[in-house]
Parts: sequence; structure tokens; C-alpha cells
Amino acid sequence: MGRLSRILHLEWDGDTRDAFSDSHARFQAGRMGMWLFLITLGILFASTIFAFVVVRLQPDPATGWRPTDEPGIPGILLISTAVLLASSWTLTRASAAIVGDQRRQGRQWIERSLILGSLFLVLQAVGWIDMWRAGVYIDSSLYGWTFYVLTGLHAVHVLGGLIPMGVVAARARRGTYSRLSHSGLTYCSMYWHFLAGVWIVLYLTLWLGSM
Repeated sequence: MGRLSRILHLEWDGDTRDAFSDSHARFQAGRMGMWLFLITLGILFASTIFAFVVVRLQPDPATGWRPTDEPGIPGILLISTAVLLASSWTLTRASAAIVGDQRRQGRQWIERSLILGSLFLVLQAVGWIDMWRAGVYIDSSLYGWTFYVLTGLHAVHVLGGLIPMGVVAARARRGTYSRLSHSGLTYCSMYWHFLAGVWIVLYLTLWLGSM
């Protein structure tokens, strides 16, 4: 019982406080948990990129890496990249507005991030359709397989990020967040900025690998 008490309580100046009832302690624990989660995702994406490099350097001797009749990565992916970076920037503006107690502006920036994030997925889908129409399928070549797997893996995580962002936007409309209480927005921003950074690496990997 004594050990459990030491784990579940903080002792400050002889005054024992419940760690889970302290908002700052909860925020720090949540942020640490988010960092661990992002490290895990980083390992996943790093593994897929490493696999891409291995496949790229050791192409199928029969078909090669990219058949001559298959195009490079769609140009629209460059536009989607700009859109995703813009959504990361608007989310940064949202955090700054909330910290500055500008709740209305913060809510508007969050909603813009949600719209831009959704637009990113739409543009990605258009890129996949362009590749499909050009005859690049997931089973047509190593190039096609790696393109769909890498972009699809990232898109799934973006879709997963839009859900909590929608929750954050709804809470912002209710005035939940303030200068002293905005942990949900912070966690969502950490995840979204991570996805933006990962996409830059993926895009460059795909672009260089398509040459």
C-alpha cells in the first residue's frame, strides 16, 4: 500500500496531492505518452522507407524498377504537399491564438486545418486515380506497389488524425480551450506536425526513387 501511494501521489512540501487530479501533471504525462506514440510511428515509417530503398536498389531483373511506359509520381502530389504544410501552419496559428486567449480566432484556424487536411486526402485520391488511369497498378511493378503502399500508409494515418482534429474543432466551438487549458489541441498538433514532416520525407523518397 505504501508503494502504491508513492506511485499515485505527488509529495510537495509535505502535502500529498493526487497526481491525476493535477492538471499540469496530467498534461505532462499526456505529452510524454504522445511522444512515445510518435516515436513508435516514426519507427514504422522509417521501416517502410528503408524497405523502399532496398527494393529500389535491387529491382526485379525481369521487369526492372519502373517500366518505361509507366509515368513518374503525379504532379498533383506536389500540390497536396503544399496543402498539408498549410494545414500544419494553420494549426500552429490555432495554438498561438488559443494561448493568447483569442478563442474565436483559434476555432477558425482549427477549422481551416480540418478543411485543408481533408483536401489533402482528396488530392491524394486524385493522384491515385491518375496513376490508375496511366496503367500503374499495385501489382503491375515494384514501382507501383511501393507507390501505393507508402502513400496509402500515410493517408490512413492522416484519416486517423482528422478524427481527433474534428473533436478538437467541436470542443473549440464550445469554448473548451483557453490559455490555461488546451491539452487536446496540443496533442493533436503534435501528431499533425509529425505527419507533415513524414510526408515531406516520403514525397522526396518517392520523387527521387521514380527517377
